[in-house]
Amino acid sequence: MDSVNLDQAELDARRPGASEDTPLEAGEVSSGELREVLEAILMVVTEPVSTRHLSQVLGVPESLIDRQLRALAADYRGETGTRRGFELREAGEGWRIYSSPRLADAVAAFVTWGQSSRLSGPALETLAVIAYRQPVTRSQIAEIRGVNVDGVVRTLTTRGLIEPTGQEGSGAVLYGTTGYFLEKMGMTSLAELPPTAPHLPELDELDEMEKDRR
Repeated sequence: MDSVNLDQAELDARRPGASEDTPLEAGEVSSGELREVLEAILMVVTEPVSTRHLSQVLGVPESLIDRQLRALAADYRGETGTRRGFELREAGEGWRIYSSPRLADAVAAFVTWGQSSRLSGPALETLAVIAYRQPVTRSQIAEIRGVNVDGVVRTLTTRGLIEPTGQEGSGAVLYGTTGYFLEKMGMTSLAELPPTAPHLPELDELDEMEKDRR
């Protein structure tokens, strides 16, 4: 018997004689119920949930949860049947259900109907600088963009896309992107960012420029 079946046998043994209407409790999830339980949880989470967290809450081996999530993801993509309007993706530090990218225009039209919630051009430019050059101070960001960025940094912080990550020796606050930023970008790490533009200066170059001005 392979490891998958061993895990399932262990789970099934935890709820002998349970009927379909028997309420589920954490630690009492059988293999047949695991898919339904995971789907129910994924429908209510507001941020990606990790396999470790699911394993701790449900009392189910993390390896089995990971396999089931990947099977669900394949199912939702239509690899095993009808294609859905949503997908299960690994992003940030866990898993979450998202609308399908191929339907992005329709979803965006619905979400933004009657309102303007998109980031401005200056905000997007500032966010890009922070993403590629973090940790970075406001003065370093301003040096790259050539304008004051205090208001934009406050906006990005308020939206949860960036956060203070520490301080320089001079006391200047350093900023970096958040897990929420990764989630919105559909990435699991900053390593997935596209190659940086060649004209974006390195931080040591900015430091030299600041020294020259003094």
